[in-house]
Amino acid sequence: MDLGIAGKWALVCGASKGLGYGCAQALVKEGVNVLIVARGAEALEDAAGQLQTQASAGAQVQALAADITSSAGRAMVFALRKDFDIVVTNAGGPPPGDFRQWDRDTWIKAMDANMLTPIELIKATVDGMAARGFGRIVNITSSAVKAPIDILGLSNGARSGLTGFVAGMARSHIAAKGVTVNNLLPGAFYTDRLKSNFATNAEKSGKSVDEVTDARRKSVPAQRFGTPEEFGQFCAFLCSQQASYFTGQNVLLDGGAYPGTF
Repeated sequence: MDLGIAGKWALVCGASKGLGYGCAQALVKEGVNVLIVARGAEALEDAAGQLQTQASAGAQVQALAADITSSAGRAMVFALRKDFDIVVTNAGGPPPGDFRQWDRDTWIKAMDANMLTPIELIKATVDGMAARGFGRIVNITSSAVKAPIDILGLSNGARSGLTGFVAGMARSHIAAKGVTVNNLLPGAFYTDRLKSNFATNAEKSGKSVDEVTDARRKSVPAQRFGTPEEFGQFCAFLCSQQASYFTGQNVLLDGGAYPGTF
């Protein structure tokens, strides 16, 4: 299927690896020009090189090492390129813990990264999208928005705030201007972050990493972990011409792990 987005420009955050990289990969394969952003310069340059070899239809790959969660980092992005047709927001989740131990600064940091940064990126790009008659914004959030996890209170709170904001904003006048805004909620995808979580859990429980990994895998009805590639492909579809009637939604990709009906 031709997604009809070749030649568009996309900003993909946290794209040096994991789910962000998967999204950038799927987009360049569709002929979309991408600006990938991440904090680690070396990993980012490696990712840019790999993406350029996979790009089709002459798509360009640009890379910018910056902290997208900071105002300075965002200024660097928009100094390089002002307008984007597609924006994929993505930032690492805040650490787990006991809410009794979190002070105001801890909460503000979580909200800056996982709520306020996506809102700032949307604010900087959405009116230009509406003026041009096309725009796709995809926020990578978390399955914890649908099924909160007690030790992930920072993530639950910050990402739920973004979800509520998007629910209203996506249904504003921009919906009639060809602009869609949706949230992608990943479950267990086999990324470095998930592997790190397994290692931490293994150390705490006294079990081996393989035991912890296998138990988590078996808890997923699909009996496997998701891959960044398939996550990216789903993201690319949300950015397509074919998805123009789909907006304001929370799409849960978790292999069936969420047990609810709604």
